[in-house]
Amino acid sequence: MFLKRFVVGMLEANCYLVACKKTKKALVIDPGSEEEIGLILDTIKKNDFVLEYIINTHGHYDHIAGNRKLKSLTSAKILIHKLDAEMLVDKGKNLSILSGSDLISPPADQFLKEGTEISLGLLYFKIIHTPGHSAGSVCLEAENIVFTGDTLFAQGIGRTDLPGGSHPDIIRSIKEKLFQLDERKKIYPGHGPASTIREEKKIYQIY
Repeated sequence: MFLKRFVVGMLEANCYLVACKKTKKALVIDPGSEEEIGLILDTIKKNDFVLEYIINTHGHYDHIAGNRKLKSLTSAKILIHKLDAEMLVDKGKNLSILSGSDLISPPADQFLKEGTEISLGLLYFKIIHTPGHSAGSVCLEAENIVFTGDTLFAQGIGRTDLPGGSHPDIIRSIKEKLFQLDERKKIYPGHGPASTIREEKKIYQIY
């Protein structure tokens, strides 16, 4: 597996480029800024990757702002959970209006749901629906890692005071889903450094 993190946008969201080294098929998770799309495309071109998917872990603007530009230059499919799909095309719901912009993404090409398995060459990603930060927040489990979006951070959890957020739901998502995964799994969150399931269970002790 090829994995590279880009820290993008004013809110310093983590964007991940993941690829199957053998087949050269690639996906991007949360392209949160147009400005850094060039860096992502340069990495794709340098490695002869073919971008197949743009996956949004949720619909807030700092995770979808690069969707339009990246899709227009690659024709990759945009994937998001159905409960967050309207956020792609509504500046109020994706909260970009609060930042003084009117960001609109192309609509989803495909919806993600609990248990969906996405194949990328020889790699497989299992979708875990983790509502709480938003109604349609998802995490992606692959091999010994899990991309946790804004559900679980290193020494933190996602905020739940935004529209569609729910503190009981995010605690339930973490306790009943993420903390049931192998403790050795490394987590790659939507903001900040990586961690492991084991370390986060020690810190929060909510399981």
